[in-house]
Amino acid sequence: MEDPETVDREFNDEEEEEDQDEDWGDWGADDNEEEESNPDFLCLFCDSKYSSCDALFEHCSSIHHFDFLSIRETLSLDFYGSFKLINFVRSRVAENRCWSCGLVCQSNQDLQTHLHETTNFEEIKLHLDDDKYLNPFMQEDPLLYSFSQDEEGEDDDATALEKEEIIRDLREFGEICIDDGDIIDALASDFDTLNEDRREGASASNGYYGMENISEKEIGSCIGAKEHVGSFKRKPKDKHLRVSFANVVSKEIKNVNENYFGAYSSFGIHREMISDKVRMDAYRQAILNNPSLIKGATVLDVGCGTGILSLFAAQAGASRVIAVEASEKMASVATQVAKDNGLLWSASPNAGNNHYTGVIKVVQGMVEELDKSIEIHSIDVLLSEWMGYCLLYESMLSSVLFARDHWLKPGGAILPDTATIFVAGFGKGGTSIPFWENVYGFNMSCVGKELVEDAAQTPIVDIVDSHDIVTDAAVLQTFDLVTMKPEEMDFTASIRLQPKLDRPADTNASMDLEQKPTWCHGVVLWFETGFTSRFCRETSTILSTSPFTPKTHWSQTILTFREPIAMAAGKPNAKKSGGVGSDACPASSIHLRISIIRAAQHRSIDISLETTGIACDGRKHSWPVQIFNLS
Repeated sequence: MEDPETVDREFNDEEEEEDQDEDWGDWGADDNEEEESNPDFLCLFCDSKYSSCDALFEHCSSIHHFDFLSIRETLSLDFYGSFKLINFVRSRVAENRCWSCGLVCQSNQDLQTHLHETTNFEEIKLHLDDDKYLNPFMQEDPLLYSFSQDEEGEDDDATALEKEEIIRDLREFGEICIDDGDIIDALASDFDTLNEDRREGASASNGYYGMENISEKEIGSCIGAKEHVGSFKRKPKDKHLRVSFANVVSKEIKNVNENYFGAYSSFGIHREMISDKVRMDAYRQAILNNPSLIKGATVLDVGCGTGILSLFAAQAGASRVIAVEASEKMASVATQVAKDNGLLWSASPNAGNNHYTGVIKVVQGMVEELDKSIEIHSIDVLLSEWMGYCLLYESMLSSVLFARDHWLKPGGAILPDTATIFVAGFGKGGTSIPFWENVYGFNMSCVGKELVEDAAQTPIVDIVDSHDIVTDAAVLQTFDLVTMKPEEMDFTASIRLQPKLDRPADTNASMDLEQKPTWCHGVVLWFETGFTSRFCRETSTILSTSPFTPKTHWSQTILTFREPIAMAAGKPNAKKSGGVGSDACPASSIHLRISIIRAAQHRSIDISLETTGIACDGRKHSWPVQIFNLS
């Protein structure tokens, strides 16, 4: 490692050489270029463009009832709050949703007609507390770094420079998905060594989903740390600002990790997981019923918790089991459990002691921090129960892939070695509406409707009865843990759902059923992980969280449509005047485009849902994109 003082001297020498190479003519040319490239400021609500912020805000106030300066003053918004406000409004408008009251309109024109002055400032304030609006919704939005220029003195060059740096950091903050500490060091290091390649794509939660017809490249992957560092193209002008920003990110990641692993110190969570029979049976069968895989093997258990999977591996005849646990409390518990069961490894057993000295060694810490604790490529079997809600919530898969790349022997086994996400449509029974329609004989459906509106913005983790599934299931995404790359955790996939038809006994009933539409209220996601015959040659098995199998503690993840979509199999008598997806013209299929991406908030995921109903005659109707955050 280079001496920091030497690096600083080299950096300063390079700056001095650059200063000598520059001449006044280039400086003047830059000024002319800036004058010629005066940005057009796009209205927050329509396609109008203005040459200044003042003109734009005057237009928004007089035409769209949005007085930016007044709202900013009423809410006492600082620079960051104002920054969030602009992104919040743009994201709402992209969904044809009123930024003030939340009403969803059929078109942008209807939205412009509906717009009104806000009265509920408290609700707006709550929205602005969400840090996701620090991510620019519209790429290269000049309004974000110009809205406060007229208020500031032009002679305050230091403040202007600092603000420019902050804006750039905020823009690039959304591109940083950190799974280990490498990027923190890289952010604070000499940026001259960074490559000039810039990946195409958007950040995990930049809000680009709000634009229709998004390309898959535009919903970019939150990839590995080094590739993200490579996206920074500028040279440092203020090292202290950048290091400060890196420290803020590092502190946030540390806080999230501490809270995450702290939550797993609760015995209640571990009792719930150990009581999950589907989960335990799958792992127990894969470990105990495949002696050719486990016997005599060196096993690495990533995120061991109580150590139950390590105990299974020791019981199956592993020669050595390294159990890694980040929670200090649970690492202590796993150590005591292994010791109490005579399975804890001892470096210096007593001479003449005939008792079994054990094979399990518990290591406390994150797996990304264990480089020196385990010999490289020394592991025969990599074992982990890493799955979260909707499979990818908690982002623990990245730790498994890290362990695979650092310590698994070539040809070594991973348990489980495959994972698949499925999706299907659900009916009214999958919502809370039926419960509220009859409460001791009273109609409280207004409550159910309000809950459904909330569910259209927030994913729900709950059990869906298989009888409430109204479409065929489809595979959304598959993962091969042996070959996949970390950036593949972020993906966009398109599927088509067909209405599920339970065939009646007689033909006439079948014809009648085809004429009657089924209402799809949203989609449900679940996953399966496979312990395949690739490694489990004696006994392969599958762990499924499907609505059609016994329930698990993962339940399913429910994404509710803003409005239900009518579906019908076959060729119903569609009325040309009816909108596709209505009772008059049911959709024969629903086309979904779903993106699941690691969010800027560590260990959370963003889900975007684009829905299009397709009629039997080929007509289509698309609904505004929906954004869900699972955190």
